[in-house]
Amino acid sequence: MKKLAGIVLLVSLAVAVAACSGGSEQGGTTTTRNTTNSAAANTGTSASPVGAASSNGADSHGGGAANSDAPASVRAALPDAQSITTQHKDISDSQVASIEKETGTKVADKDHHSYLAFSTAGGTRKQTGAATLVKANGKELVVIYESRNGVPYIREVRAEGMPQAFLDQFKGKGHDDKFEVGGDLKTGGADDATARAAAAAIRQDAVIMQTLYGGKHSH
Repeated sequence: MKKLAGIVLLVSLAVAVAACSGGSEQGGTTTTRNTTNSAAANTGTSASPVGAASSNGADSHGGGAANSDAPASVRAALPDAQSITTQHKDISDSQVASIEKETGTKVADKDHHSYLAFSTAGGTRKQTGAATLVKANGKELVVIYESRNGVPYIREVRAEGMPQAFLDQFKGKGHDDKFEVGGDLKTGGADDATARAAAAAIRQDAVIMQTLYGGKHSH
């Protein structure tokens, strides 16, 4: 009986933790799934993809160890991370409708992936940032985010074969920005079609990140 009671208690605790995970939502129920491969046990509460102080279990990455979930491009974009966790979060139908209306784009996949970076510098484990992958006109772009008072902003965008002058224009932008080539963005040496496709994909991702994880803020 004691063994059975212990199992029931563990299951209850797991359900309670799962119920508390995830960030802010807009207009629907969001499901969060963290993918972890570390042999170490999970500690702390569920991580926020752009939070700087949250902690959570993570995939092994420090010391040159491979993370089987995070692509090489993501690991390269988060070089200071001792560990990286892959997080999946479902976008509800109402959220999809809101995102598509705001961006003028179609959401191709309701399962949004983000990669959470963690550092253990100074003996304290903390989240240092997050990254996502978007595709545009045959190009794969890594979008690195940071949090400013709970609102995700782009820290950097990386992409093979795209001009750095174009990519640098996304630094510091958030979901409220227009991301419009010919407006707040220039092609910067990229061909027009690729520049426009990249700007649209990145803007959609920024709006998704705000929808799923961003806190309330004044415009």
